[in-house]
Amino acid sequence: MAARTAPLDLLALDSLLSQEEIAMRDLVRRLVDQQVRPHVARWFEDGRTPTRDLAKQFGAVGLLGMHLQGYGCAGASAVSYGLACMELEAGDSGSRSLVSVQGSLAMYGIWAYGSEAQKQRWLPDMAVGDAIGCFGLTEPDHGSDPASMKTRAERNGDGWVLRGTKMWITNAPVADVAVVWARTDDGVRGFVVPMDSEGVTANEIHHKLSLRASSTGEIVLDEVRLPGDALLPEARGLKAPLSCLTEARYGIAWGALGAARDCLDTAIAYACEREQFGRPIAGFQLTQAKLADMAVELQKGFLLALHLGRLADSVGLRPEQVSIAKLNNVREALAIARQCRTILGANGISLEYPVLRHANNLESVLTYEGTSEIHQLVIGQELTGVSAFT
Repeated sequence: MAARTAPLDLLALDSLLSQEEIAMRDLVRRLVDQQVRPHVARWFEDGRTPTRDLAKQFGAVGLLGMHLQGYGCAGASAVSYGLACMELEAGDSGSRSLVSVQGSLAMYGIWAYGSEAQKQRWLPDMAVGDAIGCFGLTEPDHGSDPASMKTRAERNGDGWVLRGTKMWITNAPVADVAVVWARTDDGVRGFVVPMDSEGVTANEIHHKLSLRASSTGEIVLDEVRLPGDALLPEARGLKAPLSCLTEARYGIAWGALGAARDCLDTAIAYACEREQFGRPIAGFQLTQAKLADMAVELQKGFLLALHLGRLADSVGLRPEQVSIAKLNNVREALAIARQCRTILGANGISLEYPVLRHANNLESVLTYEGTSEIHQLVIGQELTGVSAFT
């Protein structure tokens, strides 16, 4: 049997990366190999993960809020951040979600829209994993339509009173602080809510069939009284939380590639070892056709994500550009995971292999932070100039 070529080496894609970017990728890959891969099957099976320990480990190497400047953040490039997300999700979507929600949603929300006091209070601790954040936008009845949120914030003297419920909130059960979005008399505003505030309850969501190695919860806000300086002063209207989602969706576009790559690597290794009819199944034309098609889609997704990363580092990204990458890369990653499962046959459903775990996780990734349908409508509106949302 001849030497094998890794899928992303077919087009010599490393030649498009700087030495600094490759070093960051390799650092995160080693960390995932040491701290995630040996344990993640058990975490997934048990539906529990050591979120705080992982946050400390990720913070120690500068992964939390790594693309932000100042306040203890690494100030890395968008491409380096994307490569880190790819390696994290090659371990598990839950690990990438922890970093994504911490850095691109909670930390970015405070960094972009918070007061200097809010930034100094939270960002340094969040950057090293001493404080964990979450992002409260989605509600039980309002996911794709955040403009219809029911959570309210009302003035109470110099402060605020919050009432409402947020649902499907990553990190909520273990979080120290939440960036919560609520409707006010002045439109949608953001608030920094310490999770130990009186009236705040975080309930863990159990019985998940996806993202089981990730902590997910419901946040109940029952007459939560906050001081006036809990308001994010620069966040006005839905544009603010949606800009946070754009940051996170960019990381997802890279992360999904990591899950797909891990599935494809597993399927190739398995096909080269598994024998049927007297020879490895890698020698059958139908198997090679599957592997070739998946490798092509993986490389196309990488080139798309890299192009967006270079745009982000030069001129910035528009939301519809990120929608293209999130739509394509997650959709193709899920198709790759499902196809790889067919190559593994019955072994594909075992947690001894990562393929169906990745496929289950990607079912959630396909939905959260913008469903495929929402991203199609974003792209369609940009192409036609006509909104199909209302």
